Amino acid sequence: MRWVNRRMSKGDRLLWGGLPILLLLLAYVLAAAQRHAANPADKILPLPSGMVQAMSALLFERDLLSGQWLFWADTLASLQRLGLGLGIATGTALVLGLLLGALPPVRATLGPLVTAIAVIPPIALLPILFIGLGLGETAKVALIAIGVAPVMLRDIAGHVAALPREQIVKAQTLGAGSWQILLRVALPQAMPRLFQALRLALGPAWVFLISAEAIASDVGLGYRIFLVRRYLAMDVIIPYVAWIALLAIAMDVVLNHASKRLFPWAEGAAT
Repeated sequence: MRWVNRRMSKGDRLLWGGLPILLLLLAYVLAAAQRHAANPADKILPLPSGMVQAMSALLFERDLLSGQWLFWADTLASLQRLGLGLGIATGTALVLGLLLGALPPVRATLGPLVTAIAVIPPIALLPILFIGLGLGETAKVALIAIGVAPVMLRDIAGHVAALPREQIVKAQTLGAGSWQILLRVALPQAMPRLFQALRLALGPAWVFLISAEAIASDVGLGYRIFLVRRYLAMDVIIPYVAWIALLAIAMDVVLNHASKRLFPWAEGAAT
């Protein structure tokens, strides 16, 4: 059987998908063991036992100064910022994407502005946000929202604008006005696309979050990573990076599952 025609079962996908990860972990353990055999004090590639020991204090012991469990406080702070930023970006992208995609006058008026904002590197706006909004939570959330909203907005607008013209004509024939077309024709078909756009925005959103936390913050996953780097504490940095990856994967899985459950017709499944 040709590989292009092969259908993978769920078990096969788990096996094949887990194999590269296991090989990567094995390669790391072997490299770390080799370095520690030559230099027991090596900090670049910590052994798993060293990472467990370093993380146990952050996980299970309260900080003497703040009284917090630092790992969980960092996670909660980062997820709150990420959730607020993505929520604002998603709402903005949906509303403006529908308007730009379905209403030519709005597209002609706001389209160039959205395009101009979308091509500006969001990290370049970080100093402006910190000066204008201060060093608090507002600037961090704003960076995430500004960073991902324009791209999501353009994707939604393009999808709505590409809807078959026949649907618009038929809706108008039945007496629908512009707002009814937006709500009854464009919105239902834009929702599955919004979920996909949000999944694609997760990676950039994490980048903007970590960047903001690294520059101005006293708690958060990005703050902790950049705080301990000065001590070459790879036994903390690597687990934190792995935790961020696991959180991002979990979010992607949840969004994908929710999209399939809410919009099975968009996945080609029977309703």
